[in-house]
Amino acid sequence: MYDKLPMFTRIGIAALKPNLTNTIKLCNILQNPELNFKSIHIAGTNGKGSTSHILASVLQEAGFKVGLYTSPHLKDFRERIRINGKMISKKFIVDFVKKHKSEFEEIKPSFFEMTVGLCFDYFSKNKIDIAVIETGLGGRLDSTNIITPLLSVITNIGYDHMELLGKTLDKIAFEKAGIIKKNIPVVVGEYLPETKSIFIKTAKKNKSKLEFAEDIFACVNFKQTKNRSKCSILKSGEIIYKKLESDLAGIYQQKNFVTCIAAIEQLQLQGFKITEKNILNGFAKVKRNTGLMGRWQILNQKPLTVCDTGHNVNGIEYVVKQIAMQKFRKLHFVIGMVKDKEIKKIVKLLPQKAVYYFCKANLPRSLDEKKLQKYASHFGLKGKTYSSVNDAFANAKKNAENDDMIFVGGSTFVVAEVI
Repeated sequence: MYDKLPMFTRIGIAALKPNLTNTIKLCNILQNPELNFKSIHIAGTNGKGSTSHILASVLQEAGFKVGLYTSPHLKDFRERIRINGKMISKKFIVDFVKKHKSEFEEIKPSFFEMTVGLCFDYFSKNKIDIAVIETGLGGRLDSTNIITPLLSVITNIGYDHMELLGKTLDKIAFEKAGIIKKNIPVVVGEYLPETKSIFIKTAKKNKSKLEFAEDIFACVNFKQTKNRSKCSILKSGEIIYKKLESDLAGIYQQKNFVTCIAAIEQLQLQGFKITEKNILNGFAKVKRNTGLMGRWQILNQKPLTVCDTGHNVNGIEYVVKQIAMQKFRKLHFVIGMVKDKEIKKIVKLLPQKAVYYFCKANLPRSLDEKKLQKYASHFGLKGKTYSSVNDAFANAKKNAENDDMIFVGGSTFVVAEVI
Protein backbone atom coordinates (compact mmCIF):
# COMPACT_ATOMS: atom_id res chain seq x y z
CA MET A 1 0.00 0.00 0.00
CA TYR A 2 2.79 2.41 0.92
CA ASP A 3 4.91 1.65 -2.15
CA LYS A 4 2.29 1.70 -4.85
CA LEU A 5 -0.12 4.37 -3.74
CA PRO A 6 0.25 8.15 -3.33
CA MET A 7 -0.05 9.17 0.29
CA PHE A 8 -0.93 12.67 1.51
CA THR A 9 0.94 12.36 4.80
CA ARG A 10 4.16 11.71 2.90
CA ILE A 11 4.00 13.85 -0.25
CA GLY A 12 1.19 16.32 0.44
CA ILE A 13 -1.45 17.74 -1.89
CA ALA A 14 -0.21 15.84 -4.98
CA ALA A 15 -1.69 12.66 -3.46
CA LEU A 16 -5.23 14.06 -3.28
CA LYS A 17 -8.01 13.80 -5.84
CA PRO A 18 -10.75 16.44 -5.87
CA ASN A 19 -13.75 14.09 -6.09
CA LEU A 20 -15.30 10.94 -4.62
CA THR A 21 -15.29 8.95 -7.89
CA ASN A 22 -12.54 6.52 -6.89
CA THR A 23 -14.03 5.84 -3.46
CA ILE A 24 -17.44 5.15 -4.99
CA LYS A 25 -15.92 2.77 -7.58
CA LEU A 26 -13.86 1.04 -4.91
CA CYS A 27 -16.83 0.55 -2.59
CA ASN A 28 -18.94 -0.74 -5.51
CA ILE A 29 -16.34 -3.48 -5.98
CA LEU A 30 -16.68 -4.27 -2.27
CA GLN A 31 -20.51 -4.39 -2.63
CA ASN A 32 -20.99 -1.12 -0.72
CA PRO A 33 -20.06 -2.16 2.83
CA GLU A 34 -20.70 1.39 4.06
CA LEU A 35 -24.44 0.68 3.81
CA ASN A 36 -24.24 -2.14 6.34
CA PHE A 37 -23.58 -0.23 9.55
CA LYS A 38 -24.68 2.92 11.37
CA SER A 39 -22.19 5.73 11.74
CA ILE A 40 -21.25 9.11 13.20
CA HIS A 41 -19.21 11.38 10.93
CA ILE A 42 -16.72 13.85 12.42
CA ALA A 43 -14.89 16.73 10.75
CA GLY A 44 -13.03 19.80 12.02
CA THR A 45 -9.67 21.55 12.00
CA ASN A 46 -8.67 20.53 15.53
CA GLY A 47 -10.08 18.14 18.11
CA LYS A 48 -11.73 15.67 15.76
CA GLY A 49 -9.36 12.88 16.82
CA SER A 50 -9.98 13.34 20.56
CA THR A 51 -13.72 13.80 19.93
CA SER A 52 -13.87 10.60 17.89
CA HIS A 53 -12.06 8.60 20.55
CA ILE A 54 -14.20 9.99 23.41
CA LEU A 55 -17.43 9.14 21.58
CA ALA A 56 -16.16 5.66 20.75
CA SER A 57 -15.21 5.11 24.40
CA VAL A 58 -18.64 6.18 25.67
CA LEU A 59 -20.42 3.97 23.13
CA GLN A 60 -18.22 1.03 24.15
CA GLU A 61 -19.13 1.60 27.80
CA ALA A 62 -22.80 1.55 26.74
CA GLY A 63 -22.28 -1.98 25.41
CA PHE A 64 -22.12 -1.32 21.68
CA LYS A 65 -19.70 -2.95 19.26
CA VAL A 66 -17.95 0.19 18.04
CA GLY A 67 -15.84 0.69 14.94
CA LEU A 68 -13.41 3.61 15.04
CA TYR A 69 -11.70 5.06 11.97
CA THR A 70 -9.09 7.80 12.44
CA SER A 71 -5.99 9.15 10.73
CA PRO A 72 -3.08 9.49 10.55
CA HIS A 73 -1.53 6.71 12.62
CA LEU A 74 1.44 7.26 14.91
CA LYS A 75 3.25 3.92 15.05
CA ASP A 76 1.22 1.22 13.34
CA PHE A 77 -1.01 1.55 10.27
CA ARG A 78 -3.57 -0.65 12.06
CA GLU A 79 -4.24 2.14 14.61
CA ARG A 80 -6.49 3.73 11.98
CA ILE A 81 -9.07 0.92 12.10
CA ARG A 82 -10.27 -0.47 15.41
CA ILE A 83 -13.24 -2.32 16.85
CA ASN A 84 -13.78 -1.76 20.57
CA GLY A 85 -10.20 -0.51 20.79
CA LYS A 86 -8.63 -3.54 19.13
CA MET A 87 -6.68 -2.87 15.95
CA ILE A 88 -7.58 -4.54 12.66
CA SER A 89 -5.67 -7.81 12.20
CA LYS A 90 -2.65 -8.04 9.90
CA LYS A 91 -4.25 -11.05 8.23
CA PHE A 92 -7.40 -9.13 7.26
CA ILE A 93 -5.30 -6.41 5.61
CA VAL A 94 -3.13 -8.90 3.72
CA ASP A 95 -6.13 -10.93 2.56
CA PHE A 96 -8.03 -7.77 1.55
CA VAL A 97 -5.18 -6.48 -0.64
CA LYS A 98 -4.52 -9.91 -2.13
CA LYS A 99 -8.19 -10.42 -3.02
CA HIS A 100 -8.80 -7.00 -4.61
CA LYS A 101 -5.36 -5.98 -5.87
CA SER A 102 -6.02 -6.45 -9.61
CA GLU A 103 -9.39 -4.63 -9.46
CA PHE A 104 -7.90 -1.76 -7.47
CA GLU A 105 -4.99 -1.38 -9.86
CA GLU A 106 -7.47 -0.47 -12.60
CA ILE A 107 -8.96 2.28 -10.44
CA LYS A 108 -5.58 3.47 -9.10
CA PRO A 109 -6.93 4.64 -5.73
CA SER A 110 -4.91 6.85 -3.38
CA PHE A 111 -3.57 5.40 -0.15
CA PHE A 112 -6.41 7.05 1.78
CA GLU A 113 -9.14 5.87 -0.62
CA MET A 114 -7.93 2.31 -0.32
CA THR A 115 -7.73 2.57 3.47
CA VAL A 116 -11.32 3.85 3.64
CA GLY A 117 -12.49 0.88 1.55
CA LEU A 118 -10.56 -1.50 3.81
CA CYS A 119 -12.13 0.09 6.89
CA PHE A 120 -15.69 -0.09 5.62
CA ASP A 121 -15.24 -3.70 4.49
CA TYR A 122 -13.81 -4.66 7.90
CA PHE A 123 -16.61 -2.98 9.84
CA SER A 124 -19.25 -4.57 7.62
CA LYS A 125 -17.83 -8.08 7.87
CA ASN A 126 -17.53 -7.77 11.66
CA LYS A 127 -21.14 -6.62 12.01
CA ILE A 128 -20.46 -3.63 14.24
CA ASP A 129 -23.32 -1.73 15.88
CA ILE A 130 -21.99 1.72 15.03
CA ALA A 131 -18.88 3.34 13.57
CA VAL A 132 -17.24 6.62 14.53
CA ILE A 133 -15.68 7.89 11.30
CA GLU A 134 -13.19 10.77 11.31
CA THR A 135 -12.62 12.64 8.06
CA GLY A 136 -9.07 12.68 6.76
CA LEU A 137 -8.99 16.19 5.37
CA GLY A 138 -11.79 18.68 4.83
CA GLY A 139 -15.18 17.03 4.48
CA ARG A 140 -17.06 17.66 1.26
CA LEU A 141 -14.58 15.77 -0.93
CA ASP A 142 -13.08 13.54 1.74
CA SER A 143 -13.16 9.84 0.89
CA THR A 144 -15.19 9.08 4.03
CA ASN A 145 -18.01 11.32 2.79
CA ILE A 146 -19.87 8.55 0.98
CA ILE A 147 -21.53 7.51 4.26
CA THR A 148 -24.95 8.66 5.42
CA PRO A 149 -24.48 8.93 9.19
CA LEU A 150 -26.96 9.19 12.04
CA LEU A 151 -25.16 12.32 13.19
CA SER A 152 -22.61 14.74 11.76
CA VAL A 153 -20.18 16.52 14.08
CA ILE A 154 -17.95 19.49 13.19
CA THR A 155 -15.56 20.32 16.01
CA ASN A 156 -14.27 23.73 14.87
CA ILE A 157 -12.81 25.70 11.98
CA GLY A 158 -9.28 27.07 11.83
CA TYR A 159 -6.52 27.71 9.34
CA ASP A 160 -5.01 24.46 8.06
CA HIS A 161 -4.53 22.84 4.65
CA MET A 162 -5.50 26.14 2.98
CA GLU A 163 -3.88 25.09 -0.30
CA LEU A 164 -6.70 22.56 -0.63
CA LEU A 165 -9.59 23.90 1.47
CA GLY A 166 -9.34 27.63 0.78
CA LYS A 167 -7.56 30.67 2.19
CA THR A 168 -10.45 32.04 4.27
CA LEU A 169 -12.38 30.63 7.24
CA ASP A 170 -15.71 30.75 5.41
CA LYS A 171 -14.26 28.69 2.53
CA ILE A 172 -12.77 26.16 4.96
CA ALA A 173 -16.12 26.01 6.80
CA PHE A 174 -17.89 25.34 3.48
CA GLU A 175 -15.65 22.31 2.87
CA LYS A 176 -16.12 20.96 6.41
CA ALA A 177 -19.88 21.58 6.21
CA GLY A 178 -19.89 19.22 3.24
CA ILE A 179 -20.44 16.32 5.65
CA ILE A 180 -23.91 17.69 6.53
CA LYS A 181 -26.48 15.37 4.94
CA LYS A 182 -30.19 15.79 4.19
CA ASN A 183 -32.36 15.44 7.31
CA ILE A 184 -29.38 14.30 9.41
CA PRO A 185 -28.75 16.30 12.62
CA VAL A 186 -25.45 18.13 12.98
CA VAL A 187 -23.56 19.31 16.06
CA VAL A 188 -21.02 22.14 15.69
CA GLY A 189 -18.58 22.40 18.59
CA GLU A 190 -17.17 25.91 18.11
CA TYR A 191 -18.01 28.63 15.64
CA LEU A 192 -16.79 32.07 14.62
CA PRO A 193 -18.74 34.94 13.04
CA GLU A 194 -17.23 33.98 9.65
CA THR A 195 -18.30 30.33 9.95
CA LYS A 196 -21.67 30.38 11.74
CA SER A 197 -23.61 31.61 8.72
CA ILE A 198 -22.08 28.86 6.55
CA PHE A 199 -23.29 26.17 8.94
CA ILE A 200 -26.76 27.71 9.21
CA LYS A 201 -27.08 28.02 5.44
CA THR A 202 -25.89 24.45 4.75
CA ALA A 203 -28.08 22.92 7.47
CA LYS A 204 -31.13 24.86 6.24
CA LYS A 205 -30.51 23.74 2.65
CA ASN A 206 -30.36 20.11 3.83
CA LYS A 207 -33.25 20.46 6.29
CA SER A 208 -30.89 19.25 9.00
CA LYS A 209 -31.35 20.04 12.67
CA LEU A 210 -28.36 22.19 13.71
CA GLU A 211 -27.04 22.60 17.24
CA PHE A 212 -24.17 24.82 18.32
CA ALA A 213 -22.77 22.97 21.33
CA GLU A 214 -21.09 25.95 23.00
CA ASP A 215 -24.39 27.88 23.01
CA ILE A 216 -26.01 25.18 25.17
CA PHE A 217 -23.26 23.40 27.09
CA ALA A 218 -20.24 24.63 29.02
CA CYS A 219 -17.24 23.05 30.73
CA VAL A 220 -16.50 24.80 34.05
CA ASN A 221 -14.21 24.33 37.06
CA PHE A 222 -11.69 22.63 34.80
CA LYS A 223 -8.72 21.26 36.73
CA GLN A 224 -5.94 18.97 35.71
CA THR A 225 -3.17 16.92 37.16
CA LYS A 226 -0.27 15.95 34.93
CA ASN A 227 -2.25 13.30 33.04
CA ARG A 228 -5.92 13.64 33.98
CA SER A 229 -8.56 16.34 33.94
CA LYS A 230 -11.74 17.09 35.89
CA CYS A 231 -14.61 19.47 35.27
CA SER A 232 -18.31 20.08 35.59
CA ILE A 233 -20.65 20.24 32.60
CA LEU A 234 -23.45 22.79 32.45
CA LYS A 235 -26.47 22.71 30.17
CA SER A 236 -28.23 26.04 29.79
CA GLY A 237 -26.52 27.18 32.99
CA GLU A 238 -27.53 24.15 35.08
CA ILE A 239 -25.06 21.47 36.22
CA ILE A 240 -25.75 18.12 34.55
CA TYR A 241 -22.44 16.43 35.38
CA LYS A 242 -20.85 17.69 38.58
CA LYS A 243 -17.70 15.55 38.40
CA LEU A 244 -16.66 14.57 34.89
CA GLU A 245 -13.19 13.07 34.92
CA SER A 246 -11.05 12.04 31.96
CA ASP A 247 -7.72 10.38 31.29
CA LEU A 248 -7.19 13.05 28.60
CA ALA A 249 -5.24 16.06 29.86
CA GLY A 250 -4.76 19.34 28.04
CA ILE A 251 -6.76 22.54 28.40
CA TYR A 252 -7.97 22.21 24.80
CA GLN A 253 -9.99 19.13 25.83
CA GLN A 254 -12.58 21.42 27.44
CA LYS A 255 -13.92 22.27 23.98
CA ASN A 256 -13.95 18.62 22.95
CA PHE A 257 -15.81 17.58 26.11
CA VAL A 258 -18.61 20.06 25.35
CA THR A 259 -18.84 18.86 21.72
CA CYS A 260 -19.01 15.23 22.85
CA ILE A 261 -21.72 15.83 25.45
CA ALA A 262 -23.84 17.58 22.81
CA ALA A 263 -23.28 14.71 20.35
CA ILE A 264 -24.15 12.08 22.97
CA GLU A 265 -27.41 13.87 23.75
CA GLN A 266 -28.32 13.78 20.06
CA LEU A 267 -27.66 10.03 19.98
CA GLN A 268 -29.85 9.58 23.08
CA LEU A 269 -32.65 11.46 21.31
CA GLN A 270 -32.33 8.92 18.49
CA GLY A 271 -32.91 6.05 20.91
CA PHE A 272 -29.38 5.08 21.91
CA LYS A 273 -29.38 3.80 25.48
CA ILE A 274 -26.44 5.68 26.97
CA THR A 275 -26.61 6.19 30.74
CA GLU A 276 -24.85 8.73 32.93
CA LYS A 277 -22.63 5.92 34.20
CA ASN A 278 -21.68 5.02 30.60
CA ILE A 279 -20.76 8.65 29.93
CA LEU A 280 -18.67 9.05 33.10
CA ASN A 281 -16.86 5.74 32.51
CA GLY A 282 -16.37 6.50 28.83
CA PHE A 283 -14.70 9.84 29.53
CA ALA A 284 -12.59 8.33 32.32
CA LYS A 285 -11.21 5.51 30.14
CA VAL A 286 -10.66 7.00 26.69
CA LYS A 287 -7.05 5.87 26.34
CA ARG A 288 -7.72 2.43 27.83
CA ASN A 289 -10.80 1.82 25.67
CA THR A 290 -9.51 3.20 22.37
CA GLY A 291 -5.71 3.34 22.44
CA LEU A 292 -5.52 7.09 21.85
CA MET A 293 -1.96 8.49 21.93
CA GLY A 294 -0.19 11.79 21.39
CA ARG A 295 -2.56 14.20 23.14
CA TRP A 296 -0.58 15.90 25.91
CA GLN A 297 0.99 12.50 26.50
CA ILE A 298 3.44 12.28 29.39
CA LEU A 299 6.45 10.17 28.47
CA ASN A 300 8.48 10.73 31.65
CA GLN A 301 8.13 12.50 35.01
CA LYS A 302 11.74 13.51 35.77
CA PRO A 303 12.37 15.52 33.76
CA LEU A 304 8.72 16.10 32.84
CA THR A 305 8.60 14.97 29.21
CA VAL A 306 5.46 15.60 27.16
CA CYS A 307 4.50 15.21 23.51
CA ASP A 308 1.49 16.61 21.69
CA THR A 309 0.34 16.36 18.08
CA GLY A 310 -0.89 19.99 17.83
CA HIS A 311 0.50 21.17 14.49
CA ASN A 312 -1.38 24.24 13.23
CA VAL A 313 -1.84 27.76 14.59
CA ASN A 314 -4.81 26.92 16.83
CA GLY A 315 -3.25 23.68 18.04
CA ILE A 316 0.08 25.32 18.90
CA GLU A 317 -1.69 28.20 20.70
CA TYR A 318 -3.18 25.68 23.13
CA VAL A 319 0.11 23.80 23.48
CA VAL A 320 1.96 27.01 24.41
CA LYS A 321 -0.72 27.92 26.98
CA GLN A 322 -0.47 24.41 28.44
CA ILE A 323 3.34 24.60 28.69
CA ALA A 324 3.05 27.97 30.49
CA MET A 325 0.95 26.26 33.17
CA GLN A 326 3.69 23.75 34.04
CA LYS A 327 6.39 24.20 36.68
CA PHE A 328 9.95 23.76 35.45
CA ARG A 329 13.41 25.32 35.64
CA LYS A 330 14.26 25.21 31.93
CA LEU A 331 12.30 24.26 28.82
CA HIS A 332 13.81 22.02 26.15
CA PHE A 333 11.68 22.15 22.99
CA VAL A 334 12.11 19.42 20.36
CA ILE A 335 10.36 20.65 17.22
CA GLY A 336 9.90 19.65 13.60
CA MET A 337 7.26 20.69 11.09
CA VAL A 338 5.95 19.86 7.63
CA LYS A 339 6.36 22.26 4.71
CA ASP A 340 2.68 23.05 4.09
CA LYS A 341 1.93 24.68 7.46
CA GLU A 342 1.90 28.41 8.31
CA ILE A 343 5.48 28.17 9.56
CA LYS A 344 6.04 31.85 10.42
CA LYS A 345 2.71 32.22 12.24
CA ILE A 346 3.35 29.07 14.27
CA VAL A 347 6.98 29.87 15.13
CA LYS A 348 5.92 33.35 16.25
CA LEU A 349 3.77 31.76 18.97
CA LEU A 350 6.55 29.67 20.52
CA PRO A 351 8.08 30.62 23.89
CA GLN A 352 11.37 32.53 23.67
CA LYS A 353 12.69 31.24 26.98
CA ALA A 354 13.53 27.75 25.74
CA VAL A 355 16.37 25.77 24.22
CA TYR A 356 15.27 24.51 20.81
CA TYR A 357 16.21 21.26 19.10
CA PHE A 358 15.21 21.73 15.45
CA CYS A 359 14.72 18.44 13.62
CA LYS A 360 13.13 16.78 10.64
CA ALA A 361 10.77 13.80 10.63
CA ASN A 362 11.55 11.01 8.20
CA LEU A 363 9.16 11.81 5.33
CA PRO A 364 9.31 13.93 2.14
CA ARG A 365 6.80 16.52 3.44
CA SER A 366 9.05 17.47 6.35
CA LEU A 367 10.56 20.94 6.49
CA ASP A 368 14.36 20.95 6.47
CA GLU A 369 15.62 21.47 10.02
CA LYS A 370 18.00 24.25 8.96
CA LYS A 371 15.15 26.16 7.27
CA LEU A 372 13.07 25.76 10.42
CA GLN A 373 15.96 27.10 12.50
CA LYS A 374 16.21 30.10 10.16
CA TYR A 375 12.49 30.88 10.47
CA ALA A 376 12.76 30.56 14.26
CA SER A 377 15.81 32.83 14.49
CA HIS A 378 13.74 35.72 13.12
CA PHE A 379 11.65 35.51 16.31
CA GLY A 380 14.59 35.18 18.69
CA LEU A 381 14.36 31.40 19.15
CA LYS A 382 17.71 29.71 19.60
CA GLY A 383 18.88 26.14 19.30
CA LYS A 384 20.83 23.59 17.30
CA THR A 385 19.71 21.50 14.32
CA TYR A 386 19.53 17.71 14.20
CA SER A 387 19.08 15.52 11.14
CA SER A 388 16.67 13.16 12.90
CA VAL A 389 13.97 13.37 15.54
CA ASN A 390 15.60 10.70 17.68
CA ASP A 391 18.93 12.53 17.65
CA ALA A 392 17.22 15.75 18.73
CA PHE A 393 15.28 13.97 21.47
CA ALA A 394 18.38 12.14 22.72
CA ASN A 395 20.25 15.43 23.05
CA ALA A 396 17.33 17.05 24.86
CA LYS A 397 17.28 14.18 27.35
CA LYS A 398 21.06 14.40 27.76
CA ASN A 399 20.94 18.14 28.49
CA ALA A 400 17.84 18.27 30.71
CA GLU A 401 17.98 18.26 34.52
CA ASN A 402 15.33 16.52 36.61
CA ASP A 403 13.46 19.77 37.30
CA ASP A 404 13.43 20.80 33.62
CA MET A 405 10.73 20.10 31.03
CA ILE A 406 11.11 18.52 27.60
CA PHE A 407 8.36 19.11 25.07
CA VAL A 408 8.17 17.30 21.74
CA GLY A 409 5.86 18.50 18.97
CA GLY A 410 5.19 20.70 15.96
CA SER A 411 4.10 17.75 13.85
CA THR A 412 2.21 14.49 14.25
CA PHE A 413 5.15 12.77 12.58
CA VAL A 414 7.71 14.11 15.07
CA VAL A 415 5.54 12.80 17.91
CA ALA A 416 5.20 9.44 16.15
CA GLU A 417 8.95 8.97 15.96
CA VAL A 418 9.42 9.78 19.66
CA ILE A 419 6.56 7.55 20.83
